[in-house]
Amino acid sequence: MLAALARELPLGEEWTYEPKWDGFRCLAYVEAGAVDLRSRHGKPLARYFPEIVEALTALPRDCVLDGELLACADGVPDFAALMARLHPAETRVERLRRETPASYVAFDLMRESGDDLAERPFTERRRRLVALVAGSGVRATPSTADPAEAEEWLAKPPGGAIDGVVAKAAGLTYQPGKRVMVKVKRERTVECVVAGMRVNEGPVLSSLLLGLWQGTELVHVGVVQAFAASERARLVEQLAAYVSPLAGHPWEHLAGVAPDWVPLRPVLVAEVAYSQVDGLRFRHPARLVRWRPDRDATSCRAEQLG
Repeated sequence: MLAALARELPLGEEWTYEPKWDGFRCLAYVEAGAVDLRSRHGKPLARYFPEIVEALTALPRDCVLDGELLACADGVPDFAALMARLHPAETRVERLRRETPASYVAFDLMRESGDDLAERPFTERRRRLVALVAGSGVRATPSTADPAEAEEWLAKPPGGAIDGVVAKAAGLTYQPGKRVMVKVKRERTVECVVAGMRVNEGPVLSSLLLGLWQGTELVHVGVVQAFAASERARLVEQLAAYVSPLAGHPWEHLAGVAPDWVPLRPVLVAEVAYSQVDGLRFRHPARLVRWRPDRDATSCRAEQLG
């Protein structure tokens, strides 16, 4: 279930508010002692987070949960530390679970002991979720009906574990793939496909070319230009593995892209912040917030700017 972006909290007695966690969205399937963790796009995650598998295995009943994976560096939730947990080597996975332990924060319950809860109101699902995880190594996300408390969550500085607020109506059913929740963020951000780059002499990175899918077309929406001097050469080296021939690229015949650009395979995703948008084009260069290796590039749709 997804959320539509808003700039202000929806108000009214029917609304409850939760922190919007800055981690990996994760569905947890617990059945007969087995645990399967999946990203919102179906990527398997369980092998990277054995401590979460252990915590979920200890739950008293089979269930399907929706929640967020978080990881801590020096005791503080850290998105970079979470990304580092996605390492293919088993020995590294074991080391990282000790150095940057992960936690799972659950915010919805879709099934419990064979009982399908998707059509039940959110208030019932929330009550049953809290009872299910009580006393376990899994946390139920905080929830409040007080907009003043939700405003305090919104006021937290960027870079922490919370990067906004999610609002849910009391009678909301669980509707996969539909933007029926409301996420409130003060800064406008969007996840874009990184489909090209421009390189200056050095070589050093000059800019990243950003796209969003609209139907079957990858629309060129703008660029990111501001990078630390120390990062420019390193990024060119890292992105070299994604350089693509122009033939067959989604922008093969696109007008308006600078002739000196270097096509990249459209598989990388970056979250960028922007101030204003004209149609489907950023009015000013966007700012790189972070890379999103957990996101599928095909999910970066133009509807995010709506």
